[in-house]
Amino acid sequence: MTDLLYTEVEEDLRSGVRRVLRDRCDWTAVLARVETDEPYDLDLWRSLAGEMGLAGLLVPEELGGAGATARELSVVAEEIGRAVAPVPFLSAVLATATLVGCGERTVLPRLVDGSEVGTLAVGLTTAPHAPFPRTVKAEGSALTGRVSAVVDLEVADHVVVPAVDADGPALYLVEAAAATRTPTTPLDLTRRFGTLELDGTPGQRIASGAEAEAALHRALVTAAGMLAAEQVGLAQHCLDTTVEYGKTRYQFGRQIGSFQAIKHRLADLWTKISMARAVSRNASDALASGSEEELAVAMAQAYVSDLVVRAAEEHLQLHGGIGMTWEHPAHLYLGRAKSSQLTFGIAEVHRARIAELVDLPGGSA
Repeated sequence: MTDLLYTEVEEDLRSGVRRVLRDRCDWTAVLARVETDEPYDLDLWRSLAGEMGLAGLLVPEELGGAGATARELSVVAEEIGRAVAPVPFLSAVLATATLVGCGERTVLPRLVDGSEVGTLAVGLTTAPHAPFPRTVKAEGSALTGRVSAVVDLEVADHVVVPAVDADGPALYLVEAAAATRTPTTPLDLTRRFGTLELDGTPGQRIASGAEAEAALHRALVTAAGMLAAEQVGLAQHCLDTTVEYGKTRYQFGRQIGSFQAIKHRLADLWTKISMARAVSRNASDALASGSEEELAVAMAQAYVSDLVVRAAEEHLQLHGGIGMTWEHPAHLYLGRAKSSQLTFGIAEVHRARIAELVDLPGGSA
């Protein structure tokens, strides 16, 4: 039977990451940063990625990484979500997982040590089981096409671009500065995306055919699993801070947390988050063991992507008037929750995929 409990090593990792984020990424710092021209904290990312080695957890030791598993990385994802940290974590998972699948050894070490940032040129709402993208064409080493909603594009140094060339599906490595990048007005102020435009842009082919398709699919499944863990961390923070607020806020001479209606809403949210943690941990364990990982990730996303929005909404509403203000961080969590609900496909897409994988009526490709 799968053990979904956190190991001592995982808890130690959590403590280290939480300590760094608490010291350098409290909500006041995040709120102040997202209102500037530099919304990403790349110094913090270099500390997390390079000094703590977090960007290389899923990278094999022979490629310069830590050779850990998705279970350890999911703990990091939970803490990133808990702090709504403005760092390119999701794009790092996408890029490193893709490059590992291709056996790339030139750019990967620089992504692992945090000195450079990479991303994957797929739309934010692309489901892991979606067909290979065909919006970019390659003629020789020149790429032409357009990809919308590419996560963390504005801070990327390298972009892995799925393209179709004379041999079929392929993956190309492109210098981000050589392409045109157009930011999109964000819903989530702490994780942004943009449009990548390629017009004869040079790229290096790093995989083709079945290898390219497999590397892309694996990266999307892995990132979707880590997103579920991040959503759990965000939801847990929303619950914890709302419970704390209920103990300190008084109305009619009583703590608002003593009112039965609020108790019931918080108890219901606690139950749903406990279930979300279970399916998220199951997905991380499946990714670590390689056992039915696509099904486990689809189950996690089908449940957690809606639950995180519910948690963020309760967080905002139960904070009352202060929760509606720009000076309170509730809107940061709601923006991240809503954006993540759409990332890698909405819940209905994952439910349909579950039906397909287990051969239930109603499943569709």
